[in-house]
Amino acid sequence: MIELYLFYNSPVSGENYHSLSKRLLPLDVAWEEDIRHTVVWPTKALPEMLCGRDIVQLALIREYLFVSLFRACAESLASENASQLSAMQRAEKNIDDMLEELFHLYNSRRQSGIDEELFDVVSGFNALSDRRYS
Repeated sequence: MIELYLFYNSPVSGENYHSLSKRLLPLDVAWEEDIRHTVVWPTKALPEMLCGRDIVQLALIREYLFVSLFRACAESLASENASQLSAMQRAEKNIDDMLEELFHLYNSRRQSGIDEELFDVVSGFNALSDRRYS
């Protein structure tokens, strides 16, 4: 008997996700009973199987496997994209913070240069004034 397990990530909120595992095969009796009691047929007439029970059962199992695998792939991709988006947003915030810090550093160094030039001009003026009055 073949046992088939599916492991994937499912998004929770934002960048968070949790790992899931699901047994796909063999279909267990509890799952079959749960499906049998939750599905209500919309009309009184039950569907007929023209191809035979085995062919219909195999087709339903194939569709069940396809839907389960597709859902797992979609959820894994969604959780990966959410994690990448969150990482990119954090990187963008870090870049903005670093740019702001560098802008403040540039302004303070620029102001220091301007102050030095002003002090040189004032000290030169004072030196010339002192020589003129001596």
